[in-house]
Amino acid sequence: MKLDVRDIDVKGKRVLVRCDFNVPLKNGKITDDFRIKSSLETINYLINHGAKVILMSHLGRPKGEYKEEFSLLPVKERLEKFLGQKVGFLSTPDVVNEEVREMANSLHNGEVMLLENTRFVAGEEKNDPTFGAELASLGEYYVNDAFGTAHRAHCSNVGVGSLLPSVSGFLLAKEIKHLGDALENPERPFIAILGGAKVSDKITVIEHLLDKVDILLIGGAMANTFLGAKGNAMGKSLVEEDAFTVARDLMKKAEDRSVRLVLPVDLLVTKDIEKQIGVTNVDVSHVPEDAMAVDIGEKTLELFSSEIEKGKTIVWNGPMGIFEIPAYSKGTFGVAKAMAATQGVTIIGGGDSAHAIKLSGYEEEVSHVSTGGGASLEMMEGKRLPGIEILKDKESHA
Repeated sequence: MKLDVRDIDVKGKRVLVRCDFNVPLKNGKITDDFRIKSSLETINYLINHGAKVILMSHLGRPKGEYKEEFSLLPVKERLEKFLGQKVGFLSTPDVVNEEVREMANSLHNGEVMLLENTRFVAGEEKNDPTFGAELASLGEYYVNDAFGTAHRAHCSNVGVGSLLPSVSGFLLAKEIKHLGDALENPERPFIAILGGAKVSDKITVIEHLLDKVDILLIGGAMANTFLGAKGNAMGKSLVEEDAFTVARDLMKKAEDRSVRLVLPVDLLVTKDIEKQIGVTNVDVSHVPEDAMAVDIGEKTLELFSSEIEKGKTIVWNGPMGIFEIPAYSKGTFGVAKAMAATQGVTIIGGGDSAHAIKLSGYEEEVSHVSTGGGASLEMMEGKRLPGIEILKDKESHA
C-alpha cells in the first residue's frame, strides 16, 4: 500500500500534483473532460485542507517544443468552471521560470495554479535531472494522481517523486486498488476480455493473464489472427500471419492451464468499411475472400454475454470491432451492456475501451473505468510501474 494525500499534513504547504489532463481537443475545445473530472476529488481535498496547489500535466505530443495547439489553457478554463475559483496560469515554453516560481511562492492556502504542458520541455520524457529539479523546487510535497503516465519514467513523476516526499492521489490509489485486487486477489470466476488490433501488442498480457484468469474472451481484430492460426480463411481481414505460431502457443498454454480461451464463432463482415457494402453476419469458417471482419457476430455476442454473466471479476481491454462506426458497434456495445448487467466487479482497462464504455451509455454502471490504457496494460502484464514505485509505502512510513 502506498501513502496517499490523507497521510500528510498539507495545510499551508505547496503541493505539486501530477494530474492526467491529456484530454482530446478539437479546434481548441475540449471534447471529453473525463480525465479532468477524475482528478477533482484529489484537488478539492487539497483545497479544503488548506494546501497551496500546483497542478502539472502533459497534453499530446509536442515533442519537446512549444506548440500553441498543445497549451493547457483550455484545461485551465475548464478547471476554473469545475472548481468555482480562479486557477493561476502562465503559458511559458520553459514551463518553470522566475515568474512561475513567484506565482507558486505567492499562493495562499486553498489557491490553485496550473503549469504549462510539461512536454514543452525536451527533458521531460528523458527524466532529465535538471528539469526534474526545477519542477520539484516549486513544491514541498508531491502527489501523483496520473495513472495514465505511471508506466513512464518522466520528470513530472519519477524525477519529482525522487526529490520530494511523495504520495498518491485518490484517483491513483483507486486505480492501484481496482486493478491490483483484480489481478492479485480476484473473486472467481475471473474473466478477462481482450480486443483491439494486434496479438503481438498483447502477447505478454495474455501470457500473464493465463496464470490468473479462469476464462479469456478474445475479440476484435486480434481474434482474426487466432482464427487464422486455426486454419480459417479470413478474407481481407486484418490478420498477423507472422503471429500464427505465437497464437497456437498461447492456445496450447491456455489448454495446459485449464483456462477456457473463447474465440468468436461468427463475425460481422463488410466489403468496404467506409461505404458499408455487403455488411453481413457469417460463420468464422465462411468469411468471403473479398470481405473483412469489422465486429464479432450475433452468436458470438450471445456467447460472450453468457460467459460474462457468470463472472465475479471481469477486466476488459480492447474493443470487439470498429465501434466508432455505428454499423459496426453492436459487439462492443453489447459487451459493455453485459458487463453493466453482471453483479461482479467490472473493470474497464482505459484507452479505446474507456471511450467505448462512454459511448455505449453504460459508463456509470461498471465498477471502475481506468484513466490509463498503456498503464493498465502494463499492470496486466505484471510489470511494476515507475510512477507508482517511486511513492512512499505505508509500511516504510510506519
